[in-house]
Amino acid sequence: MFRRISLLNKRGFLQKNDNSSRGFLFSPLLIIPLFLVIISGFLIKSIQGNYLVSNYLSHILTGFFGYFLAFFISYIPLERLKKYLLPFYLCTLISLFLIYFFGISVSGAQRWLNLGIFSFQPSEVAKLSTVLTLALVLDKKIISTIKDSVLPLLVVVFPWLLIFFQPDLGTSLVLLVLTGVMLYWSQMPLEWILILVFFIVTSILYLTLPTLLIFWIPFIGYLAYRSSKKKIIFSALAISLHILVAKLTPILWQFGLKEYQKDRLVLFLDPNRDPLGGGYHLIQSQIAIGSGGFFGTGLLKGKLTNLQFIPEQHTDFIFSALGEELGFMGCIVVLFSFFYLIKKLINIATIARSDFESLIVIGIASTFLFQMIINLFMTIGLGPVTGIPLPFMSYGRTSLLINFISIGFVLSILKRSRSLRN
Repeated sequence: MFRRISLLNKRGFLQKNDNSSRGFLFSPLLIIPLFLVIISGFLIKSIQGNYLVSNYLSHILTGFFGYFLAFFISYIPLERLKKYLLPFYLCTLISLFLIYFFGISVSGAQRWLNLGIFSFQPSEVAKLSTVLTLALVLDKKIISTIKDSVLPLLVVVFPWLLIFFQPDLGTSLVLLVLTGVMLYWSQMPLEWILILVFFIVTSILYLTLPTLLIFWIPFIGYLAYRSSKKKIIFSALAISLHILVAKLTPILWQFGLKEYQKDRLVLFLDPNRDPLGGGYHLIQSQIAIGSGGFFGTGLLKGKLTNLQFIPEQHTDFIFSALGEELGFMGCIVVLFSFFYLIKKLINIATIARSDFESLIVIGIASTFLFQMIINLFMTIGLGPVTGIPLPFMSYGRTSLLINFISIGFVLSILKRSRSLRN
């Protein structure tokens, strides 16, 4: 059985914290995201100023639409949707492919499709479709052999490649993380997941400290040796794959990433090397957050935010506006809201009535958590600028609606898990 069973037996589900009599319309799973949307709407208004060109009203209206959409989706049993998941996944792949021919290019990245009356970002849809399809593949399946892992990994490889070469480094990282968490939840050995995750470490070491690979590659072989019945074969395979990744790293660096992405990955270590270029966002973001102090300058009163010192602040750098205008306390309230939401999702994953539903919830939770952490690190200078939005707060209608649809699926799972116990 999946890890959710051991978690349930160990911790129990805090059912007493979920008062079903209040109804899902006022569930924390919906109220917290709506609260984040409203706060960020005021921040977007402060950033963009002029009512006629501001996106704040669009953000708030999209948030309210998503709120009621999620409530409606909560009445749909996910079991009925299983037969539509593969077509949904294939449609997502087609839309990602069409990006290369008909996509709208913004800031050097081709990520949007224009359908006439509206445009949308297929990579945001791909996050949810990958979670749903991967859950379908992993349903009632424990990965104990290499053969078992082939199909789940293929589910992720195709959207990952199409997204990575748009280029969209941030979303490609999100897919890798949610895959690792879902595989762990389905009882893939932890060593196998580390071997996959450590591909990133191997690439970084090859570019920065290649001599350390003399010790690093044998360590990978050791992890593989201790975690498989076919020890020699699996060790040789793991070592070979990591050597291949090391050799392909310069090619991906040269041709897979745009120049601005390379600058972002390097300059976060020392943004002052290019204070008016690649390091500008990071420097101004740190200044804005630091200037907010303990209580902030007040909503709509942030000087750096009002004067638009940070370009496109309403998307990836919305947290810097939060830090300036609501200060340390405002940041703590927002972060507490996020962590409380994630905690609720994990609790629901442990008591879902099927492995399929449990995997969906844990995939959604890992997506929200990773995006929140990376966006936070990015805005305070502890990580590179990767273009990962802050869930429910960064402006982007596709992303916002997908997030609320995800919450709707979680509410549906929660409702059916309660009815099973009743």
